[in-house]
Order: sequence, then structure tokens, then C-alpha cells
Amino acid sequence: MADSPVQSHGRVPTPGPIPTRAADSRLRSASRAAGRLVLAGFLILAGVSHLGWAREAFRAQVPAWLPLDVDFVIVASGLVEIGLGLGLLLLTRRRVALGWIVAAFFVAVFPGNISQFATGTDSFGLNSDVSRGVRLLFQPLLVLWALWSTGAWRAWRESRRRGR
Repeated sequence: MADSPVQSHGRVPTPGPIPTRAADSRLRSASRAAGRLVLAGFLILAGVSHLGWAREAFRAQVPAWLPLDVDFVIVASGLVEIGLGLGLLLLTRRRVALGWIVAAFFVAVFPGNISQFATGTDSFGLNSDVSRGVRLLFQPLLVLWALWSTGAWRAWRESRRRGR
């Protein structure tokens, strides 16, 4: 009976400490922070690519109906992406507000993705309606990623809970 994992009081010993709410909260917070850092890196990389090597490819995502110069739109959106990425890295006290701004940016550029799909324009390896359609499905995920990784969605839920 001494070798039995079941002790005399009938409980099976746990292999280690049971995670507490605080430890679980720290893990979620670390996951959000890592997600925010990765998102910031993606935004900065995308922004720099607007200004450099992928500038021509981004022309495919500027809708023809937009009454602005295509190069202006590409450069401006690239600068905005760089700014948002740097903001996510450096302005941690403003991360909730930045989360909403980044999410709004992803919504604002969505018509460009729709235009690329509707016109059948090849760019960034998206050379079929299926690939362009799949790309459209990822835009809402970017919005959710921005809201989750900055804590914006959680802050909104908590403010609604307090308001009741």
C-alpha cells in the first residue's frame, strides 16, 4: 500500500502546484503582450514595405474609385502602419486606445482588399479568386488580434459590466 498513488485519505496527489487565478492571469497577460509585440512587428514591416520593396504590389490594393493619388495612399498608409507599430511597442499606457485605433485602421483598409478581390488583381501571390477570398477572411482576424492583444476588448467588456 505504501507504493500506491492513492493515500489513506482517498485523494490522488497532484504532480505540482495548482495554478492560481493570479498565475493564470499573468499567463494571459504575457500572451497578450507577446501578441501585441508580434502585431507591432508586422505593422512596422508592412509599413516599411509600403515605402520600399513592395510599393508596386500595394498598388493592387488601392481602389480605383478612391479620389486620391495612388502613391500618396501607399506612402501615407505605410507611414500610418509604422506609427501604429511603434505606438504598440512604445506607448504601453495607451495600448487600449491604440488597440481601437489599429482595429479601425484594419477596417479602413478593408475596402482595398475587397477591391483587389472584385477586380481580380494579382498581387502578393494572391493570383486566384480563392486566394483573394481567403485573404478577405483574415481581415476580421486582424481586427480581433488588435483588440485582444491590447486589452481593448477586455477593457470594453469590463466597462460595460461596471455600467450595469
